[in-house]
Amino acid sequence: MPDADICVIFNPTAGRGRAYRRMDGLRHFLGRRAEFLPTTGKGSAEQLACKAASSGFSIIGAAGGDGTVHEVANGLLTAARPDVLLAVYPIGSANDYAHTLNLQPDWWLRADASLSTRFVDVGVVRSDDGRRRYFVNGLGLGFNGAITMESRRIHWLQGVLLYGFAMLRVLCFRFRTPVLSVTIDGQARQGETLALTLAIGRREGNFVVAPAAEVDDGLFDFLHAGGLSRWQVVSRVPGLITGNLRLNHPLIWSGRCRQASVRAETRLIVHLDGEMFSEPKDNVRALEVNILPKALRLQIPKVGVPPLGGAAG
Repeated sequence: MPDADICVIFNPTAGRGRAYRRMDGLRHFLGRRAEFLPTTGKGSAEQLACKAASSGFSIIGAAGGDGTVHEVANGLLTAARPDVLLAVYPIGSANDYAHTLNLQPDWWLRADASLSTRFVDVGVVRSDDGRRRYFVNGLGLGFNGAITMESRRIHWLQGVLLYGFAMLRVLCFRFRTPVLSVTIDGQARQGETLALTLAIGRREGNFVVAPAAEVDDGLFDFLHAGGLSRWQVVSRVPGLITGNLRLNHPLIWSGRCRQASVRAETRLIVHLDGEMFSEPKDNVRALEVNILPKALRLQIPKVGVPPLGGAAG
C-alpha cells in the first residue's frame, strides 16, 4: 500500500505550458496526502493511472486538460477498480469536461471546497480494426474530428480561439460531407454527413454542442449534421459559442440515445474527449458506441459555481 492516498498524474505541458502556478497551488493544497507523477508522452497518463489504481491509491487525480482526464479515466476503467475515485484538476487549455462538472480553475483553493462523490456515465467505442476505448466527455466524428486534428498543428493559441481558428482552416481546406450510414438506437439514416457528436458533457472543443447534457442520466445527447453548406455552418457558430445553437433545420438530427453505430465507405476521422481516436491513416470505416451508465466515480466539490456558457476553460 502507498503512504499517500492520492496519486496526482499531471501533464507538465498542460495549458500550452501555462499551468505552473496552478500546480504549485495544488501541491500546497494536497500536501503529504498526494504523490505527484508527471506524464512523459502520449499514453503515459493511462499507464500511470492503471498502475496507481492497482497499487492501492484510493483517489487518482488528473491534473491537465481534457486529454489528461481522458487517459487517466481509461487507465482507471482498464484497471477495473470501481472503488477508486477520479479527481479532476483542470489546468489545461480547453477543460471541457471540467466545465460540465462546474469545476472552476483552482477550485481546490476555495475555503468551502468540501468534497463529495458522484457517479458519472462513460462512453465506450469499438472500431472495425478491433480497438476499444472509453470516453467521458464526448465523441466527435467528421467535421468535429477534423477540427481536433487541425488544432494539433496550431501551437500559439488556446481555448476557443484555438478551436475557432482550427474550424476556419477546416472550412477552407478540409470541408467534406461523405455518405455515411448512421444508426441511433435502432433508427437508421443514410446520406451525406458533415458531423456526428455523441455528448456526455456540454462542450466540445470549447463550443457548446449539448447545453442540456447531463453526465449521469445514462444517455448521450447526439447531434447529427447532414450535408450542410459552409455558410450554414458559419451562421451557427455564434450559437456554438453562446450555447444557443439553432437546430431547426431538416439536415440536423438531434436527441438522446444509448447506442449508435456508423458505417462508411470513406475513412472516418474521430476524436474522443479531444484526443484523436482515428485519422485517415488508420483506415477505420465502422464504429459501435454505447453508454455505460454511472460507470465512473468522481470526487468533486459539493458547491460548484455554474460556468459561463462557451467561455474558455
